[in-house]
Amino acid sequence: MRSVWAVARNTIAQALRMKLAAVVIILLLVILPLMSRIMVGDGKLQGKLQTFISYGMSLMTVLLSILTIAISTYTLSDDIKRKYIFLVVTKPIGRFQIILGKLMGIVTVDFVLLAVFSGIIYVLTLLMFHYTDAPPQEVAQAKNEFFTARLGLTDPEDEDKIEQRAREALDKLESANQMPENMTRMDVLNQLIGHEKIKARSVGIYGKKVWEFENVRVRDPNDTLFVRYKFSVTTQPPDDQVYGLWDIGDKRQIDLAVGEWKTPIVRIPRSSKTRTIAEIQAPAAVIADDGYVAVTFYNTNRNQTTVIPEDVELLFRAGSFTGNYIRAVLLIGFRLIFLAALGVSASTWLSFPVAFLLTGAVFCAGLINGFIIESFGSLGSTVSIFYSLTLRPLVWLLPKLDGPHNPTQFMVFGKLLTWQILVRAFGIMIGLKAVVLTMLGMWIFSNREIAKTVV
Repeated sequence: MRSVWAVARNTIAQALRMKLAAVVIILLLVILPLMSRIMVGDGKLQGKLQTFISYGMSLMTVLLSILTIAISTYTLSDDIKRKYIFLVVTKPIGRFQIILGKLMGIVTVDFVLLAVFSGIIYVLTLLMFHYTDAPPQEVAQAKNEFFTARLGLTDPEDEDKIEQRAREALDKLESANQMPENMTRMDVLNQLIGHEKIKARSVGIYGKKVWEFENVRVRDPNDTLFVRYKFSVTTQPPDDQVYGLWDIGDKRQIDLAVGEWKTPIVRIPRSSKTRTIAEIQAPAAVIADDGYVAVTFYNTNRNQTTVIPEDVELLFRAGSFTGNYIRAVLLIGFRLIFLAALGVSASTWLSFPVAFLLTGAVFCAGLINGFIIESFGSLGSTVSIFYSLTLRPLVWLLPKLDGPHNPTQFMVFGKLLTWQILVRAFGIMIGLKAVVLTMLGMWIFSNREIAKTVV
């Protein structure tokens, strides 16, 4: 272990001597406080906080990722290029220990910088909130929707029924010989499924749409529920506003014509801009004793158009802002560990420029991982088979840095980043992928010929 730590200390010193490290540190020290002063968002306090933490965390993540890629691909390849490695391999230390030492040193630098700059972002966020002249309504909104960690529940659509209707429509097209010539059968089916989903979500004039949630348990019965949604319309209103009524509560009391309601049902009239995320609030008292709560939207004749509610989600408080922020920072740390393992592994068999480009390309691909996988799945059956047989193992090695693995989205919308998500990300990104890459780098470096004997 002493030998490994000796290599790690040397790697830390090597990293701190790099000009790029100084540039990253200075940039973050200057830009983060500046951003906290100039970010305006939508002009409201919550918008300012959301914009700052989004851009601040994203900037920190990108710069530390670039620094990690540079250090991890440079340190070993530079030692080999300058022949410093000869002084190390002649000592009683295994080559696998050299790889471990390099990786330990890089991860140490990463986590020290991550702790410092994430702490700066956290403090600046609190200062922006406490030293604001925003009206009390905006302060209360920021407390409820930003400085919190809310668990979100969705009412899953009946996928089986939607797909069944889409397949029936596909069969009719085939029997009538009306299939598009420039589209595969799978492409047509996917389009029909999308069309059926829109039909299932659409709410005509005087119509209604119900979302039902079960096992809703809040920590405090005096707490607040939040319903987040976004509207699309078939005909755009002149003022871009959708008007409607929302009922939140145990609708079973209405369906069963119960004379005296055991739990209240809250009716909320609300207008919202189209294609814009909005939220409404209701007291937690609307939750039935068995954890059931329904959300109903009524489309009034004031709209004169069909309304399509999208991304409807029931949110309730399940944690604190500080705890959520710590978990988000840990998720960023997992990303840096993966990049360090990939960079060190690549530098065992590639020169610095090539290893840097390879690791950088993998990092960029990880940012759009979901798009890449979805693209392969929509290229037809032949390409999908080729992808499954050849490219799928390589795509599996790509880090998942988007979607639920993007920590910024949890902080911006005050959504709970659960320990389950964190443990799953650690197990896949570190326990599997980083370990595989590290083992591969150890094997290559152990079998690599560093120098030739000349007689």
